[in-house]
Amino acid sequence: MLTLLQSIVLGALQGLTELFPVSSLGHSVILPAVFGWNIDQGDPFFVSFLVLTHLATALVLLGFFWEDWKKIIVAVIRSVLKRRIGDDRYAKLGWLLIIGTVPAGLIGLIFQKKLEALFDAPNAAALFLMGNAVVLYASELYARRRDAKVRAGERAAVSDGRIAKLSYAKAFGVGVAQSIALFPGFSRTGAALGGGLIAGLNHEDAARFSFLLATPIILAAAVLKVPHLATGSGESLMVACAGAIAAAIAAYLSVRFLTRYFRTRTLMPFAIYCAAAGALALLLIS
Repeated sequence: MLTLLQSIVLGALQGLTELFPVSSLGHSVILPAVFGWNIDQGDPFFVSFLVLTHLATALVLLGFFWEDWKKIIVAVIRSVLKRRIGDDRYAKLGWLLIIGTVPAGLIGLIFQKKLEALFDAPNAAALFLMGNAVVLYASELYARRRDAKVRAGERAAVSDGRIAKLSYAKAFGVGVAQSIALFPGFSRTGAALGGGLIAGLNHEDAARFSFLLATPIILAAAVLKVPHLATGSGESLMVACAGAIAAAIAAYLSVRFLTRYFRTRTLMPFAIYCAAAGALALLLIS
């Protein structure tokens, strides 16, 4: 169903756009229609292929933030054994991530079939991509209008420490915002970033929280869908693995760039891109 070239292109595109706030899923749905590729995007194997590329991205994120994840996992286990979190920043961060993962996980399970039908709807994905531009723009305006000055003492604090100051309710709110990315065209990274900004985080911390939050939800999706790859032939599995490798390379380059970018930059360039790309896609595929 996929040629080797198509798999590599789509894999690299996924790895690049998954972490940029521009919707990897939306681009993966729109691009074949724009190029005129004869791909059945509603086929279970194509959906599983996309999840495999997401799994590659999640493994890259896990490796990139491995030192954090080791501290988080140990701290969460310690908090369970002691039945208290106390002032353990990594235990608090771990439980924030767990709570933030719940909304998208539940919504994805409940509406799985209906959402997968949108994978074969490039026009809808293009419209959602334009909607993503609105989300990014509105989140950035909100962040600009609030009192965004950081006290000198907080500037010196570790990013994980600042994130750990979030309330559980706000972490849940970020998770709810993230769930909009179940619609192809809306960005998980963008929604989580926007939710983080509204919750009071600065751009750097919102991006970090978004990347940490991405790992469990993408891994969970992979556990559900990657086994479907076993229904394909040996050749199709090789093609899918080539796409996953391309996704991993692109994801590594993306996360290295974005962790530096959001120290001083904003969401505005991505909002402009999504609005233009969505409108152009509608013109090309209509």
